[in-house]
Amino acid sequence: MNSWKKVPYAAITSILIPLVVVIISKSLISCLLLSIWITLVFVFICKRMDKQLEEQRRHITQRMENAAIATLNHHRHDWMNDLQVLYGYIRLGKADKSIQVVERIKERTTEESKISKLGISSLVFYLQSYRTSGSSLELHIEVEEGLRLDTLISPEDGEILTGAIADTVRAYQFSSRSSWGEIRKLMILFHQDQGDIIVRFEGEKVSPETEAWSNLFTIKQGIKVKVKAEQAAEEHALFQFRVTCGI
Repeated sequence: MNSWKKVPYAAITSILIPLVVVIISKSLISCLLLSIWITLVFVFICKRMDKQLEEQRRHITQRMENAAIATLNHHRHDWMNDLQVLYGYIRLGKADKSIQVVERIKERTTEESKISKLGISSLVFYLQSYRTSGSSLELHIEVEEGLRLDTLISPEDGEILTGAIADTVRAYQFSSRSSWGEIRKLMILFHQDQGDIIVRFEGEKVSPETEAWSNLFTIKQGIKVKVKAEQAAEEHALFQFRVTCGI
């Protein structure tokens, strides 16, 4: 792979050969050959770059497809488990247990529906795929009824918010080591406050001296965009992002 990356540089270096000939001979033919050579090198490099970009796009598409398939398989597995439990309770005549299973399915379906309606594709994909990744950190998402981020903020701010949320989840995950088999939980709440969008994080308290967490907060405080980090007033909140609405 590294040898292929060196090909464009070798092609550019090859221009030195006809260039030396031009300097020595100073003839019209040598200048013409140099022009043809440079044109051929330019065309070759352009084609090579197009091929590399196409390979990168193919790899990215493949990774996204694999993540999407894993997410769908996880949801299918959850649905099958719930249906098997529900079927078992129905056969045993346990109506109260059956109702509990149905309510649990209803709550999860409502939650996933609200997430999918956030309107920012990268954020929806991140939240849905992370929850099926089998990580030691369990995400719980709560979205205010009717909240659609794509109608309130620009696509650019949406991408910045997605990156900030992903960085926060990663920092929280590695802020302290979990005991063997322990599943840590992090709640992410989306709602509006006086026209701004609030993304609040609630979970086990993290020491301010923790490097991953303190660096994250310092970096996010310095962002000169509409996404700003701030301390949350709620008792169980770690901190929150405030996003100024406006497209």
